[in-house]
Amino acid sequence: MIAKEIRQKFLDFFTKKGHKIIPAAPLVPENDPTTLFTSAGMQQLVPYLKGEEHPMGKRLVNSQPSIRLQDIEEVGDTSHTTFFEMLGNWSLGDYFKKEQLPWFFEFLTKELALDPNRLYVSVFEGTKEVAKDNESFEIWKSLGIPRERIFFYPAAKNWWSISGTPEQMVPGDIGGPDSEVFYDFGEGLKIHENSLYKNQPCHPNCQCGRFLEIGNSVFIQYEKKTDGKLVELPQKNVDFGGGLERLAAATSNNPDIFQIDLFAPLIRIIELASNKSYQDSQNQRAMRIIADHIRAAMFLVKEGLEPSNKQQGYILRRLIRRSVVKMMQLDIVPEKLIPQLSQTIFDVYGKKYFAEKDPLNIHVIIGSEINEFQQTIHKGTKLLQTEPQINGRLLFDLYQSYGFPLEITMELLSQWGRLTDKQKLEEEFNHEYKKHQELSRTASAGMFKGGLADHSETVTKYHTATHLLHAALRQILGDHVEQKGSNITNERLRFDFSHPQKLTDEEIYKIEELVNRKIAENLPVTMEVMDLKTAQQGGALGFFRQKYGDKVKVYMIGNPSASSGQVFSKEICGGPHVNFTGTLGRFKIIKEEAAGAGVRRIYGHLHSV
Repeated sequence: MIAKEIRQKFLDFFTKKGHKIIPAAPLVPENDPTTLFTSAGMQQLVPYLKGEEHPMGKRLVNSQPSIRLQDIEEVGDTSHTTFFEMLGNWSLGDYFKKEQLPWFFEFLTKELALDPNRLYVSVFEGTKEVAKDNESFEIWKSLGIPRERIFFYPAAKNWWSISGTPEQMVPGDIGGPDSEVFYDFGEGLKIHENSLYKNQPCHPNCQCGRFLEIGNSVFIQYEKKTDGKLVELPQKNVDFGGGLERLAAATSNNPDIFQIDLFAPLIRIIELASNKSYQDSQNQRAMRIIADHIRAAMFLVKEGLEPSNKQQGYILRRLIRRSVVKMMQLDIVPEKLIPQLSQTIFDVYGKKYFAEKDPLNIHVIIGSEINEFQQTIHKGTKLLQTEPQINGRLLFDLYQSYGFPLEITMELLSQWGRLTDKQKLEEEFNHEYKKHQELSRTASAGMFKGGLADHSETVTKYHTATHLLHAALRQILGDHVEQKGSNITNERLRFDFSHPQKLTDEEIYKIEELVNRKIAENLPVTMEVMDLKTAQQGGALGFFRQKYGDKVKVYMIGNPSASSGQVFSKEICGGPHVNFTGTLGRFKIIKEEAAGAGVRRIYGHLHSV
C-alpha cells in the first residue's frame, strides 16, 4: 500500500470517529526559541492537553511533517530518518483507553489489512507512584492479542513526558503511561551490530531489526507538582503518534523503509547517478543518508530556511554537507544529482506540500551550499596535509568543522603515508565523539522541554507586544507589511516583516511611540473562537506560514465598543497573551536590519516603567 493511501485512510478513519482534521504546524515553530523543529504533532497541542479549550473541539487528527535529530547518527540503517510524517489523533479529555486501543487495532487490521498475528504490543509495568497498566493489558487480550505477545516494560520504555520518566519530570510537566504496537517481520533477520540486547532473547524492544514500532498511544493523565508528586490532570488525554513511513514498511512486509514508495524513486535516481546498485550492501548506508538528508533539507528550504552557522540553519547545512560526503563516496557529482532529487521529491509529494516553483528554487539554494562546501573540503584537506601532529582530536575537529567522516580521513592519511596508528586514532576520535554526543543530547532535551512548557509571564508579554508592533508597522508603513517570522526569548522579541527598504529614524520613533501609546491606554486583550472565513472577512490577520482549521481563535487588542468602533490589533493566533496592555511596560526598538530580500527585522525590548 502506498504512503498517501495510508495517510488518507488514517484521516478518513478518525474523521468517521468524530475527529476534526487540524492543520500541520510549521517545521520551524513560531514564537519558540527553545526548540529547533516540530518533532511531533502534539507539540502545538500542549496547552490543550493541559485543559485549554481547542477551537476545533475535543477530538483531533492530522498528519504532521516532523524533524527529529536525536537519531541522526543512526540514519543509514533500515528504520531511522531525520524527516518523517507523524500520523496523530488526540482526545482532549474525551475518550480514553477503551476506545483508543480498539480503534487503532481496527485501523491496522481492517483499514491496512495487517495480519493481527504479526502484531506485538507493550504496556507500562508500573512504578511505586503509578500503578501497573492492567487496563491496557486486558483490552489488548480482549482484542485477541495473546499473553505471550504482550510485554510489560518499565518507565524508560513505556512512559512519555517531555522530560522522560516520572522521576525525571520537572514541575509543570505532563505525561503518562503509553502502549506501543510493533510489527513482526519474522524470525531469521540479521541482528544489527548496534543491538542494545545482544545475546538476549528477541523481543519487541531489542532493536534487532525483527520488530518495528508502528504506533504509540500515550495516556496523558498526570502533572508533576512543585512538591515532586504526580497528580491527576483535570482531564485524561490520548496522544497517539504513528510514523507514516514505518506503517508503509509494515504494509509492504519489508523492514527497509527506504524501499517504500516515498523513497524508492530517490534511491533509483541515486543508483543511476552513481552507476551502483542499492542491493549491494556496501552502498546502502550512503544511499539512504543521501535520500533522507536531501528530503529533509528540501522540506526545510521550502519553509524559508537557508544554510547558516546558527541553530536551524546549521542543521540544514549539516544535512546538506553530510549528504555531499556520501555522494563523493559513491563517485556522484552533487551538482548533477541535486536537481534530479529535488524534482523527484516534488513528484513524490506533489502539491500537498510543494508549489510548482519549489524544485528550482530549492535546488538553487542547496546547490549554492554544495559549492561553498566543496571549497571547505579543499581547506580541510590542506589542513590535514600540513598539520605536523595527527591525533583523534584533530580528526574530530575535521569531522565537526568540515564534515569529514572518519573513514574518509583515514583513507586520505593512508594514501599520503601518514596513517601510523589507526587503532589509537579511532579510540581518540570516538572519545571526542562521545563527549560531543552527550552534550548534544543534553542540549536537545533541554530545548524540547523548555519550548513546550514556556508560557511564562515574560514570554506572554513579548508575544502580546508582537501583535502591537505588527499593527503599528502596518499603520505607519502601510498595509503591505506582513509578518514573515518571529522569535521570542525572555530577554527580547524579534519580528520579521515585509518592507522594501531600511526604516528611517523618524519611522522607528513613530512606531515606538504608537506601540507605547497603546500600552499606556491599557487596552483590553480579548479572544473569540469563530469560523476562519468569518475571521478573515472581519479583517483578522494570520501568520505567514500557518495553516488554519475551520475554527480559529482571534485575539483582539482594543475595545470595539469605543467611539472609534475599531480595535487596534486583530489576529488569528493560538496565544498566549496578557489581559491588558498596561502590564507590558515600555517598548523600545533596539535594532533594525535586513533579514533577506524585501524583509526587514526588528529586535525589541520591554522594560518596567
